[in-house]
Amino acid sequence: MSVHRRLLPGVFVGSTAIAEGFLTRTQLRRRSYRRLAQGVYADPGLPFDHLLRCRGVALLLPLGAAIGGHSAAAWYGAPFAATNDQVTVVCPEEVRWRGPREAAVHHTVLQPSDVDLLDDVPVTTALRTAWDVSTLEPLTTAVAALDAMVAAKHLTTGDLAAMADRGAGRWGVTRVRRAVPLVDPRAESPQESRLRVLLALAGLAPVPQFEVVDDGGFVARVDLAFPDVRLAIEYEGGHHFVEDQIARDDERLERLRAAGWRVVRVSAADLRDLDALLRRIRAALAAG
Repeated sequence: MSVHRRLLPGVFVGSTAIAEGFLTRTQLRRRSYRRLAQGVYADPGLPFDHLLRCRGVALLLPLGAAIGGHSAAAWYGAPFAATNDQVTVVCPEEVRWRGPREAAVHHTVLQPSDVDLLDDVPVTTALRTAWDVSTLEPLTTAVAALDAMVAAKHLTTGDLAAMADRGAGRWGVTRVRRAVPLVDPRAESPQESRLRVLLALAGLAPVPQFEVVDDGGFVARVDLAFPDVRLAIEYEGGHHFVEDQIARDDERLERLRAAGWRVVRVSAADLRDLDALLRRIRAALAAG
């Protein structure tokens, strides 16, 4: 490893590194440093994910601004933002900063008490992050993030309810008050949360993470359940299609059927045709 690589761990601003003599423009261009944002680079050995991109954008933030919203939620148990998603930044209204193209900047009222320094990165507090996620993101995405934040014990449902009650007159309060009652920390994946919310909006109320028992013995825990009619709704992400997992899923499905349960299996493709999915679930409920 060269001396310059050793002196430039982690994330750095290229112009600063050059000005301080750690490397030349030619070395910056020719070496395999990863570009995170305009003028900001990272050691290629670091895991490339949304948090790393946040660290890069954070080096450019003006005083008073912070990583917020869906990006900040990663610090509080909801690392759902994709690597190449724009980094959400919240910025005081009086600070007219547009940011690099890798950032989505939202100018709003932001007090110093709304920001914590986490891992040397200014990040909105858990409660402020919950507010901004609720106001800036689609409802299903917002609830999925809030589910995970509560499950990780950075917030409680009581905290969220109090936040919504105190929000009278604030911009976005209607969206906050729509999201908060839908939060349920029993969800074990963002897609499960999204599916539950879509069903709730359609007037259906399945029980999350329901344990099926038969003759007093444990059979399986299902993502969503309608116990009265013994109907389970299972979301199947990509890992369900790995060879060993397919066999385990089939065995589990047979146990549920032997216990008198029916199962509706849902994939990402099904969520793209919600009307058809709802018809299938309603038909299964009616058949019960």
